[in-house]
Amino acid sequence: MTLDPNTKSALRERLNFYRELGVGPLYRREVSERADALLSDDSDVVATIEFFESSDRSSGDRAALLQVIADDIGPACQRCKLAKLGRKQIVFGTGDPHAELMFIGEGPGADEDQQGLPFVGRAGQLLNNMIAAMGLKREQVYIANIVKCRPPGNRTPERDECETCSPFLMRQIGVIRPKVIVALGATAAKNLLSVNDSMASLRGRFYDYSPPGIVDEPDGPFQCKLAVTYHPAFLLRDPRQKKEAWKDLQMVMRYLDLPTPQRAPGDEGS
Repeated sequence: MTLDPNTKSALRERLNFYRELGVGPLYRREVSERADALLSDDSDVVATIEFFESSDRSSGDRAALLQVIADDIGPACQRCKLAKLGRKQIVFGTGDPHAELMFIGEGPGADEDQQGLPFVGRAGQLLNNMIAAMGLKREQVYIANIVKCRPPGNRTPERDECETCSPFLMRQIGVIRPKVIVALGATAAKNLLSVNDSMASLRGRFYDYSPPGIVDEPDGPFQCKLAVTYHPAFLLRDPRQKKEAWKDLQMVMRYLDLPTPQRAPGDEGS
């Protein structure tokens, strides 16, 4: 049994598209003996199916590579139950594809679901102020979420929903290659780090982070720093914690060699 000719042709077109972007070499993950037998005469096609971006991005257009991932997700993704629970659209991510700093939140809310962009509601305005307090503009960082569809009633994304979206987020991280990721809130931190600790235990330190599924570089896997701080929505509910969040951001600023004022900004920027 082999793939039908139309499927082969479509997948080979996709493979050629990746190569034209300068993405390669592609690699093939281990598959079961049965799958290997079914696809043994289509090695290029298997490589396409098992695609993760190469570790070398110097010759590729990162914006185009991110668009490849968005196209792979598709505008009407049906991979998990969130597709049938009222979401309006996919909220992929936004920002500088070459950003040194990446923020990852939990999932889209109502405003994000309406506009198709992450962090555009009240929590997003506070995040913008936090970024500005660091001496940066929103356009200089990259912002994404653990899941790309709004959970109903803004509930916490469930494990299977997070696991379904995770490969796409890992690919985004692999393209952007930030120096630092800031996990916004417990849900983002626990999913990225695969831990179940409290925020008090997670904050105040850097973690060495290697996104699962990213191709190894010659000298080892891609690795960046990951810090944890409070989600802006939580800070809106408990403004007393803004000073603690500012300490977390100062730690990130020092690592990125950004000027670090000692006094916390006002409530609107902390």
